[in-house]
Amino acid sequence: MNEDRPASLPPFAMLASLLRARRFAGLFWCQFFSAFNDNFVRNMLAMLILFRLGETEAGPLITLAVGTFMAPSLFLSGLGGEMADARDKAWLARRLKFAEILVQAVAALGLALASLPLLYTALFGLGVISALFGPVKYGILPDLLAKEELLAGNALVEAATFIAIFLGLIAGGLSGTGRTPGGTILQLMAIAIACFAASLFIPPAGRAAPGLRANYNVFASTFALLREVAHDPTLWTRSVAVSWFWMSGAVALSLVPVVVRNKTGGGIEVETAVSALFALGIGTGSLAAAVVARGRIYLKPVPFAALGMAAFLIDLGAATFFLPVATADVGLAEFFSSVAGLRIACDVAGLACAGGLFVVPLFTAIQADAPKDRRARIVGGVNTLNSAFIVFGVLATAMLQSRTIGVTEPALLAALGVLNLGAAFYVWKSAVQSAA
Repeated sequence: MNEDRPASLPPFAMLASLLRARRFAGLFWCQFFSAFNDNFVRNMLAMLILFRLGETEAGPLITLAVGTFMAPSLFLSGLGGEMADARDKAWLARRLKFAEILVQAVAALGLALASLPLLYTALFGLGVISALFGPVKYGILPDLLAKEELLAGNALVEAATFIAIFLGLIAGGLSGTGRTPGGTILQLMAIAIACFAASLFIPPAGRAAPGLRANYNVFASTFALLREVAHDPTLWTRSVAVSWFWMSGAVALSLVPVVVRNKTGGGIEVETAVSALFALGIGTGSLAAAVVARGRIYLKPVPFAALGMAAFLIDLGAATFFLPVATADVGLAEFFSSVAGLRIACDVAGLACAGGLFVVPLFTAIQADAPKDRRARIVGGVNTLNSAFIVFGVLATAMLQSRTIGVTEPALLAALGVLNLGAAFYVWKSAVQSAA
């Protein structure tokens, strides 16, 4: 913890310096492996639904998977924030990551048996751990970094998260090809163990609020933290903006695989490539936010990033709305050599890049302004709001996709883009102008 803190370094040098810093490496790699785990299981479930089990209601089932993972955050993020402020965050991280090994064993069994119930159970378990770990990882970051490094640190964590998502998507996609699951099961367990091992290197941060006792009545703790977030108008508007991003991303991630499959005939390789573009785009946008900010808490690009998200979502809907339903599978070469395929790929990458540029500055501003003794609880409250938005968004999307209503996926993507125009105005008027 006594390493030099390169607050005055140029952006790229600061990013490189943080990657080499021992005080940051444990958290960085722990989050990397954790994100890999989550998305490995989630995409493994999606590929089983789409390609091996022949489910006719694939769209709602995949959307349900997103909701299954996110639902625990709705009620447990508040408890996670209280636990993280009351205990040493590094101590808590190690215990959560040990529990993740046990949950991955359930996922491995689900893969071996091609069992949807077991995979949904494992996904729910990973959601519980993620809900409790969120306040830890974001609450401890300001303890490990100088304020001038905080946006760069957040950018690296987000970039690592989505690179891990990219690798997890590939691994999950490969699990659906019908190969012997033994190698995939070994991967699942090895990554879970690596995640726990990385948590051992997170530096202790002490107790932020030693006298605090966590309230295990999750409803009471959740509503108490939401009231605390709502009490501060600036914190509330920034939190709503961050939650809108996560809801938009979750809905888009549930819709895009179905659009690619139904409208282009894209197989597992195409699905994985498009998902990878999303992950790499988020990482690129996150790092771009750090480069633009140059050590500042800098919110001016955020409304323009929201406009970019809106434009790419609307174009993604328009690009696929009039395409006929695909009647044959296409491979990577055919997909990327078609006009529609290239347009979809560019829209997905652009949407993700704009998303990274949108969310990283906003969340960094929330961290930077939070008092140390309440930081993890504030993060927990924000995560609760994120989850409420996501669960509402994915459930509403699943209902609109259902046979009863029958709104098509391209129409839903375009509608989400139109709503993001309103989000851009909200962010400009509320979250950004209040910081000016």
